Amino acid sequence: MHSSGSSSQVVVVRAQPERWEEEAGQWSTGLCDCWQDIGDCGFALCCLPVFTCKVTSAVGACPCLPLLDCVGCGAPASLAMRASVRERYGIKGGVWSDCFYGCCCYPLSWLQISRELKRRAAARANSQPPSSSSSPSSCYSSTRYSALSSLHGVHLV
Repeated sequence: MHSSGSSSQVVVVRAQPERWEEEAGQWSTGLCDCWQDIGDCGFALCCLPVFTCKVTSAVGACPCLPLLDCVGCGAPASLAMRASVRERYGIKGGVWSDCFYGCCCYPLSWLQISRELKRRAAARANSQPPSSSSSPSSCYSSTRYSALSSLHGVHLV
């Protein structure tokens, strides 16, 4: 940087681009990528029913919905949550894949849904323009973190 009578500009990179954003219509993480969120993995391992209720609440549905998976054949809540997240974010797939993952890979499916919700909310939070206010508390404004409000109650590590 050299100055020749002009003011210098500082460029701030708010978020690094991630590979999953470039691949439209795909899950941001694979089904078996539990190591990417070890806190949620441990939580689901210790108490899967509570974990599924918290994720369902983050999606915006009744938190008790996953309890239906315990009393019926199949996994209606898992199927519904997976389909809801796919629809919301334009992820390719269908009812047959949702049914397969919900029944055969139940814990992994819930963990993938949780990671997807967190990554999408973080991407939205990073893409929001910064506040134009110059007060010191403006960096903690509610608009910057409003994208995470849908994740209220979800175990965030």
